[in-house]
Amino acid sequence: MALTSVWRDRNPRPDPAGAAASGEWDVIVVGAGITGLTTAALLSRAGKSVLVVEARRVGSGTTGASTAKVSQLQGTQYSRISQRHPASVLRQYADANTEAMEWVTQFCDHHGVDLQRRPAYVYATSDSGVRSIRSELDALHRAGLESATWVDEAPLPYPISGAVLMPDQRQVDPLELLDALAADATAHGATIVESARVRRVHGHRPVRVSTEADEATGATVVIATNMPILDRGGFFARAEPARSYGLAFRTPTQAVDGMYLSADSPSRSLRDAPTDGGSLLLVGGNGHKPGAAVSEQSRIDDLRAWTRRHFPDAQETHAWSAQDYVPTRGLPYVGPILPGTDDVLVAGGYSKWGMTNGVAAALALAGRILGGHQEWASAFEPWSTRELSGLPGDLRVNAEVGFEMTTGWIRPLLRPGAGSPPAEGAGSVRLDRVGPPTATSRVSGVERRVSAVCTHLGGVVRWNDAEASWDCPLHGSRFGPDGDVLEGPATCGLRRLAAD
Repeated sequence: MALTSVWRDRNPRPDPAGAAASGEWDVIVVGAGITGLTTAALLSRAGKSVLVVEARRVGSGTTGASTAKVSQLQGTQYSRISQRHPASVLRQYADANTEAMEWVTQFCDHHGVDLQRRPAYVYATSDSGVRSIRSELDALHRAGLESATWVDEAPLPYPISGAVLMPDQRQVDPLELLDALAADATAHGATIVESARVRRVHGHRPVRVSTEADEATGATVVIATNMPILDRGGFFARAEPARSYGLAFRTPTQAVDGMYLSADSPSRSLRDAPTDGGSLLLVGGNGHKPGAAVSEQSRIDDLRAWTRRHFPDAQETHAWSAQDYVPTRGLPYVGPILPGTDDVLVAGGYSKWGMTNGVAAALALAGRILGGHQEWASAFEPWSTRELSGLPGDLRVNAEVGFEMTTGWIRPLLRPGAGSPPAEGAGSVRLDRVGPPTATSRVSGVERRVSAVCTHLGGVVRWNDAEASWDCPLHGSRFGPDGDVLEGPATCGLRRLAAD
């Protein structure tokens, strides 16, 4: 089943013009999502020569599948940060997101991008959920966000036990915003090259960026791929991937008048999306780690059933998925990939709040490159002593990775031999020869065989039954049935194997 977000459907992308990722540049940005294009726009306005290199299309990654809530209220993110960091850092995080939200608002106003103002809610349906959002309200106030208030009820078609309300937040069509950012960047001299996957970043002042076909050099390189595609710095060991799902529904009247997120699990996210033909209801949630031993299709079907139960008149129009990374320290990482050098910078780890955190990251990156300074930017530094606050989480995440690495290689031993051919839309991993296990799938009647070993760090992939892909449970790399890379941090596809 092909999953396509409502944003990608209503903002179709033309085929790329085929420009070369070559030449000498002041700054090379890798990744054309919200962080990469905002960075490119800011730097090109300041007179820097900027090249943006995108593996697929503008917005083909996390941004194009986002719920696109531009909000200071972020579920229980502030209480999560407050458990690991002092109040001063909490205020810096709030200042970063406030500045980012206002920057997006001004940009949309000046560039004709439709932006809606909505109240935002994080709500509870259980006693534990109430305790969670009470803690969140306290953390929001300690962060200086005094407009956050407690409410006992919210205009939803099911009972809740209470909610935190923050008025006057924003929501957008993320691809409409990216188109405007791309147009602004190119109008100021930036070049955007699509369908050019970066394979290698090496050298020092200048830094060389190699794609499959070309090589460009830059005084500074910004890796804006959320999870860095470079293993330097070990960022893959400091964050865990999180995959979730989105559905769009046509409703007779506007189903919700705000942006909602549950504090209880499984998560439920709601917002509206205005269209020329009326309002759409967007429903998201049911997150899990990619490559886990779950049926992705069952997660989507559960979300559908939940929506039919509470919005019986809703008619589904779109279904899609999204992937983000949640850092163990609770804060995004924005800064040098290694301490002591500024020629390769990274940004990511937005904990599903990239429409503000990604813009804040771009503001911090541009300020760093141009010699400016935001007082809040130090909270996002990836090499400060605050990294120690994430150490317990790092140990847990990497223990889980080690366990999955081991069991991933053991499972095929329990299913030796080629076995029966996979059914249509199915895939399986088996040990059918001496050496690494084989991943075999059948999609649209075509059987394909590829190595089951992820090219990032050697995890054994699992079949995603909703999107017909091979997903790695270690760090979230994803591959098509033919082995081509769909999402990083892997930069090389799975090795293709000949049919028996």
